[in-house]
Amino acid sequence: MKIARFSHDEAIMYGIIDERELVVLAGDPMFAGYETTGARVPLADAALLAPVIPRSKVVCVGKNYHDHAAEMGGVAPEEPLLFLKPNTAVIGPGDTIVRPTLSERTEYEGELVVVIGKIAKNVKAENALDYVLGYTIGNDVTARDLQRKDGQWSRAKGFDTFCPLGPVIETDFDPANATIETRVNGEVRQHAPLTDMIHSVPAIIEYASAVFTLLPGDVIMTGTPAGVGTFEAGDVVEVEISGLGILRNTVRDAVPAT
Repeated sequence: MKIARFSHDEAIMYGIIDERELVVLAGDPMFAGYETTGARVPLADAALLAPVIPRSKVVCVGKNYHDHAAEMGGVAPEEPLLFLKPNTAVIGPGDTIVRPTLSERTEYEGELVVVIGKIAKNVKAENALDYVLGYTIGNDVTARDLQRKDGQWSRAKGFDTFCPLGPVIETDFDPANATIETRVNGEVRQHAPLTDMIHSVPAIIEYASAVFTLLPGDVIMTGTPAGVGTFEAGDVVEVEISGLGILRNTVRDAVPAT
């Protein structure tokens, strides 16, 4: 089942995609379930938004593919390498990534994203998927020069617009049968099966929930494969995961402060 958050007639709604229509839900399915209103909205008339705005945090995993760890100049960590993005970094499909004036090198990182559906604390891997509402696509946009300068990642990965998510949440998805591909202006830059991840989704949830409580609506970005690189103003960045769709965003430069 594909769940969308969308705007229509100046209202923000949730719906289930049924071919070329959205079956409108009575509320946020994370809290209100899947009760429908009886209304339907043509997909062509709706603007898809970020399918979830994390209530508290975006949890990210660094260097979770061996080839990516190597291209970053190191080996993959034995345990998941966690960091956070603020929820103010989240934008949706079709929104614009803004390259900040503070950075001269911004890069894409296409990733599988897990959407948490209920409170999770000290969850064991064998039960971890019980806490997952579904999956979506993300782009862990990074100011690479600032990441290297700072020695830690909060500023480099936390700018507004640095966490595109979408286009929908898929509740019935198996990462073992999917591939991820990132394109810039149609040129393939990243391509890998999701099975190349070092730490699996259940293992990541177990590790993260031992550190902090995961709340409904929190998301986990599971890491990016090799092939990260730069993009410039005017570019179109697409991240595609088979079974989840395409997350597409344009890019512009920030306007310098006056």
